[in-house]
Amino acid sequence: MTSVDFSHRAVEMVDIVKRFGDFTANDRISLTVHRGEVHALLGENGAGKTTLMNCLYGLYRPTEGAIRVNGRALAITDPNVAIRHGIGMVHQHFKLVEPFTVTENIVLGLEPTKSLGILDLAEAERLVAEISECYGLTVDPQARIEDISVGSQQRVEILKALYRGAEILILDEPTAVLTPQEIKELITIISNLTSEGKSIIIITHKLHEIKQVADYCTIIRRGKFIDRVEVAKVSEHELAAKMVGRDVSFSVFKNEVTRGARALSIESLVVRDNRSLTAVDGLDLQLYHSEILGIAGVDGNGQSELVEALMGLRPVESGRILLKDRDITNSATRQIIGEHRVCSIHEDRQKRGLVLEFDVAENLILENYGRPPFSRRGVLNHQEIYRFGDQCAETFDIRPRTTTLPAKALSGGNQQKVIIAREVSNDPDILIASQPTRGLDVGAIEYVHKALIEQRDKGKAVLLISSELDEIISVADRIAVIFEGRIIGVVEGAEVDENRIGLLMAGGTA
Repeated sequence: MTSVDFSHRAVEMVDIVKRFGDFTANDRISLTVHRGEVHALLGENGAGKTTLMNCLYGLYRPTEGAIRVNGRALAITDPNVAIRHGIGMVHQHFKLVEPFTVTENIVLGLEPTKSLGILDLAEAERLVAEISECYGLTVDPQARIEDISVGSQQRVEILKALYRGAEILILDEPTAVLTPQEIKELITIISNLTSEGKSIIIITHKLHEIKQVADYCTIIRRGKFIDRVEVAKVSEHELAAKMVGRDVSFSVFKNEVTRGARALSIESLVVRDNRSLTAVDGLDLQLYHSEILGIAGVDGNGQSELVEALMGLRPVESGRILLKDRDITNSATRQIIGEHRVCSIHEDRQKRGLVLEFDVAENLILENYGRPPFSRRGVLNHQEIYRFGDQCAETFDIRPRTTTLPAKALSGGNQQKVIIAREVSNDPDILIASQPTRGLDVGAIEYVHKALIEQRDKGKAVLLISSELDEIISVADRIAVIFEGRIIGVVEGAEVDENRIGLLMAGGTA
């Protein structure tokens, strides 16, 4: 834990109210953060956490309430005002220009210049290297954003805020897309920042990470303040219960079922990535009905390319994909979903899972809009579309319940629920779930796990790809470990040993 300066209140948010029309996202929430403190903001998906922080960062203006920074009352009308007063924010979905270099992204808008306003690139790279070394944030100043890992992109976002003088740093779901090793690195970075007197506010759902890194935690539920606790004095179960208003089970209950017939065979599959390098390298795998097969592995070992090849989103160079005994290699995505009844919860909900400009109800029928009851003779039946949308919102607890809102207006976790609702409602024979609980709160994770197990109990075949080893071990009946594009070991559920799987994930042998 950090050394907190209780004599210095870095941030005070008092009775903050934020309304969007008739919807109240924040209802008199108060928050106090001291200098040198790591403060967690905990709540369910759609509880209003990001909205509250967007008010602090100037992306929204509070409807009511007061904000004080370092004891001074402020009207934070836009992010430029927040930045001038030492507030920086790293968003859950990064705001980087992918073709630009690391340096160009960090200095964008505050570039050091030569005469006539020409960018002084050498000076910019020197400044980036200096601040990177100061805070232990290792980056390659000349690398392009599109060529670096997600963890490195996050470091660029943090450096961008520090370059602008941030003393108060808001991190929105900072570990949602990181590998376990990158999470450890981030915790070290946070420790380095607070030792320099920075104040960190972390929006997160991961209770064990709150226990690892936070000093205090403010809990909100459905837009209302619930409690402020000293993290060292509460358990993960207590935090979860305060967050969702009920006891939450951290264990996954599964009935024993008999494995069914083979649903999917992958034979000697070779798939290339965006750089034309081999990502899936002669991969072999069998998936059966009435089972959840988990694929464990460090991100970047071919998982994404494998899923895209299975769904017809990426060409297969060689090898075969067999559905029962029917070759569906390089079939069209529409055919795979509609005719072969294979559905996918994609890992990137914003790029591949949703059309953000479409409303929630429209996103829920993206794969079925051409069929009754949603259309007839090419004309959409809007009444039926919104009836189905309201039904899904109720069944899958999508918040807010208003399905006429654009998908981009929902929190990340509720966007994920929209995708899960759509795919499960399609009643697939094979469900591919890639990072299905990324960004979800513990209550929603519990629900998703039950939904996957329900599919398996109905005789469906479920392929679960997750970077959360605990999730794989808890939910899967068999675990296949992927390393450098190959399956290097398959472990039956009864034989699971975390150390053994970890060794295989690192390229070792069992």
